[in-house]
Amino acid sequence: MCRHLIILQTIFSVSIILAGCSGRATKGPEPSFKVGYEGALKNIMHKGDLSAKADLMDLAQIPHLFGLGAVENLKGEILILDSRPIISSVIGDSLQISGSFDHRATLLVHASVEKWKTHMIPNGLHTYDELEDHIAEVAEANGIDIDQPFPFLLKGTAETLEWHVIDWKEGDTEHSHGKHIRSGLHGSLNNVSVQILGFYSDGHHAIFTHHTTNMHLHFISVDGKNTGHVDGLTIAEGMRLKLPDTGTD
Repeated sequence: MCRHLIILQTIFSVSIILAGCSGRATKGPEPSFKVGYEGALKNIMHKGDLSAKADLMDLAQIPHLFGLGAVENLKGEILILDSRPIISSVIGDSLQISGSFDHRATLLVHASVEKWKTHMIPNGLHTYDELEDHIAEVAEANGIDIDQPFPFLLKGTAETLEWHVIDWKEGDTEHSHGKHIRSGLHGSLNNVSVQILGFYSDGHHAIFTHHTTNMHLHFISVDGKNTGHVDGLTIAEGMRLKLPDTGTD
């Protein structure tokens, strides 16, 4: 009798342990990408620190690298698409584009993404704010942790795109977003085919996004003639959103 009782107590104890284990929250799969960043907007804006925080040559061998940022001393914009550097700067009144990793960055955010999944953006969605909300919704629905930063791509036609390539005046210590836009080349494009790289985060304001937005965007036109930082955007129908492929349907 005692022996049977001991066996029953043991079975009961094991059952409780197994039930407790099965009820614990399980950690989801690690993302296939990891966002890294160097430098911070707040240090540029408030401290005037324009020094190099990253050497792009150190990233040159990373496969499927995507990144954006600002060149050392705020002398240009950085865009990297699938390990292809597109570095824009201002020479006189002209835009110069370099395809070399031989540059240093005062601000850089980057990730290695091997596979992307394409999502059509619904017709009727046009504005920057609508796009920002939509990207977060689609990312979350596709298994991306939106509490962590993530990259995305946009491909299609921009109805309007306001842009700039910074060319900060040496010795100027009074920084503002408006002065950054006006310091170099800037303008507006209409009905232009573009590829846009963005990084989304609601937790990195004043680090690699401005305090009024969760996105930081750089672009290149399909014809390769225009590139830079995106200051404003409305999109045409048929724009495609690409997010890192998490393997979920």
